Amino acid sequence: MPLLNKLYQFFLSETAKRRIEKTILYVALIGFFIHLILIYLSKFSILNFHLEAELFQNPISAVYTPFSFIIIYEVYLLIYYLPKSFTTYITKQYEIITLIIIRKLFKDLSAIELSSDWFEIKGDLQFTYDLLASIILFYLIFQFEKQGTRKSLPQNENKPKIERFISRKKIIAVVLVPIFFTMALITLFNWTSDITFTSNKLPSFETINNLFFDEFFTVLILVDVVLLLISFFYTDKFHKIIRNSGFVVSTILIRMSFGVSGLISTILIVVAVLFGLAIITIHNKYENNTMPNNR
Repeated sequence: MPLLNKLYQFFLSETAKRRIEKTILYVALIGFFIHLILIYLSKFSILNFHLEAELFQNPISAVYTPFSFIIIYEVYLLIYYLPKSFTTYITKQYEIITLIIIRKLFKDLSAIELSSDWFEIKGDLQFTYDLLASIILFYLIFQFEKQGTRKSLPQNENKPKIERFISRKKIIAVVLVPIFFTMALITLFNWTSDITFTSNKLPSFETINNLFFDEFFTVLILVDVVLLLISFFYTDKFHKIIRNSGFVVSTILIRMSFGVSGLISTILIVVAVLFGLAIITIHNKYENNTMPNNR
């Protein structure tokens, strides 16, 4: 499929990856300085934002903008690794949701109320939950990557099937690039159209924090289901089917976290990653125990 190979090289080659990485880095730096300028314009009343515009009250919150572009780059890496490694693709999902939490911490840092009533203030309490969740998620992702690097013994007779499966994943990856790029542009357009400086109207923070990524994880659920169905053509092994099904459940739990707020949202995210780690750990043990019988 020459057309597929050309599109794959254009969107997802190592050269394309380096080009996109450099571009996003420059955009992130520019976005950071623009955000800082807007904060100080607001501070000196040159531009008047509504007092509830949380992202324009403190210079620390300017870190929110470059982090947003870093997460967008992680979205690209997720697509980039999809044909190369299924576990790395899932790892990127976990990294993205963790970075979303860390990005939110920078906003919360600018609004923390240091007092003896720490555990009675809703904002401070949520900051504590997110802080602990980010540490737990970091450790769980570390363990997940360790499990993902454990390779089974090569089976030459399955090589043609594996190559065909990789080819199918390349098709999905090539299709996903323009889909997510279009989604990002539409989201940016819709958000900016809601901003009215003259009337001091800005979208709520929860709306900003969930921008793009609730739809993004909805698409990922569909992609995971497609990958699960395609995998049936190449394997009928029970532990492979359970692993792939478990990853779909994990993605659904992450998507559900965008529909709620507060502690429940944080718990859903941690449970999603913990569930994924449990699935891949059991999968590896199952494969190691049954491997001698397959020789």
